[in-house]
Amino acid sequence: MAQDPFTDARDAVTAHFPQARWALLTGSVTTDARTPGSDLDIVVRLPDGDPAAGRSSLRWRGWPVEFFANDEAGHRHYLGLEPAARRPVMHRMIARGVPVHGDGDPELAAWRAECAAFLAAGPGAPEPAALDRERYMLTDLIDDLEHARDEGERVTIAAQLWLAAANLALLAAGHWTGTGKWLLRELRDLDPALAARWTEARHAPAGFAREVLDGAGGALFDGYSAASASSSSR
Repeated sequence: MAQDPFTDARDAVTAHFPQARWALLTGSVTTDARTPGSDLDIVVRLPDGDPAAGRSSLRWRGWPVEFFANDEAGHRHYLGLEPAARRPVMHRMIARGVPVHGDGDPELAAWRAECAAFLAAGPGAPEPAALDRERYMLTDLIDDLEHARDEGERVTIAAQLWLAAANLALLAAGHWTGTGKWLLRELRDLDPALAARWTEARHAPAGFAREVLDGAGGALFDGYSAASASSSSR
């Protein structure tokens, strides 16, 4: 008999967080992208001040389960970190998750609408200093790769350059970014053809990186400067 992730997630919340106000099952397990290795990512809204708040992992009925359990202040804290990081992980989980507990809670509906609007708005154009920093870093990596003689170093630089090029493409376009599989998913959301060229360039990323760099304003080395952490905080 096939496992039902929604029933199992609902029962996991009841067993481990009976005090929960509401809970959402999120991630690929709720979509057509589900695989045999998919886990149950569950966002749990705890009562304010609940000492059980935190992130935890366990096995439940054969599923790997990750709980993201916080009270209102805790969830707000993590949501507040995402605009600067340009990675809407918690916003996406709340906006797109499937309720498995407390579906009728008016707070849940309000939070889901708020997070959906945040996702749709996008992160906006990057700060010029942030864009310059990424251009500078990509320029430096391309130069390092071109002149590397040690094969191990070449492989390491190429891997870093490949990932950095994807991040710059997303940043320059004012798009959300991500890590792991979400880096590719965000690229595909931005431009499927660009994403295809990126995956094809994984073994020889310099050409793709130059393409991205040109589109972001070009190579940057001469004249680049950045304020130190101490001076920028004054």
